[in-house]
Amino acid sequence: MTNKSSSTISSLAKGLRVIECFDAQRPKLSISEVAALTGLDRATSRRCLLTLHAEGYAAYDGKFFTLTHRCLRLGTGAIGGLQLPQVVQPWLDQLTEQISQSCSVAILDETEIVYLARASQRRVMSIGLMPGSRLPAHSTSMGRVLLAAMPDAEARRVIEASDLSPRTRFSLTDPEEIMAQVQTARRRGYAMVDQEVEISLRSLAVPVLNSKGAVVAALNTGMAATQPADPEELVEGYLPALLKVQAGIARILG
Repeated sequence: MTNKSSSTISSLAKGLRVIECFDAQRPKLSISEVAALTGLDRATSRRCLLTLHAEGYAAYDGKFFTLTHRCLRLGTGAIGGLQLPQVVQPWLDQLTEQISQSCSVAILDETEIVYLARASQRRVMSIGLMPGSRLPAHSTSMGRVLLAAMPDAEARRVIEASDLSPRTRFSLTDPEEIMAQVQTARRRGYAMVDQEVEISLRSLAVPVLNSKGAVVAALNTGMAATQPADPEELVEGYLPALLKVQAGIARILG
């Protein structure tokens, strides 16, 4: 058996933990804050941050550190090396043209979804979405169909580990209510979210399947809440097109 301590680099692991501390809610962090978030001591946190700064991955104003655009190389390189974005992008482009709405594909990463591919028709969210963007899984249509692919116990664990702070007045914050929506998505084969992520935004998602029927990602479309006025019309109007793309991808995705 390989000795883990002799085959891994602990300093690299610590540096990655430091990078993961930064997100949309915490774009600027001090050494003490990073130490608290990572569980590393202050001296180690300082060395990691200064190394990131020296290599161009972090900016430093004398008190706070922020990640720089150089960090995007890490994410875009990983996404670019995946087969899935290359396979689904032409389908997204065609679907977006057909239904005149933006469409996306995402995967689950712990409590968040990560966008892998996107075709934009018009901007309906206040934040720009692109490959690498993240949103909470529990409150998004793609997140719920991905959670629906899990056993209940595992999906519940993800939900309970999530930050359930409401993003809008429509956001579900009770784990049992969210779990009920996940189970409904599993039964129906799709999930619809009505203004839980952002006011005036609705989205509809289906799972992306490989040729063996396993769920590998999620596909969705989003539009303004007034288009159509009745949320159920969203299902009637757009689900057939999503299911057609789902079937097409499954035929070619190994």
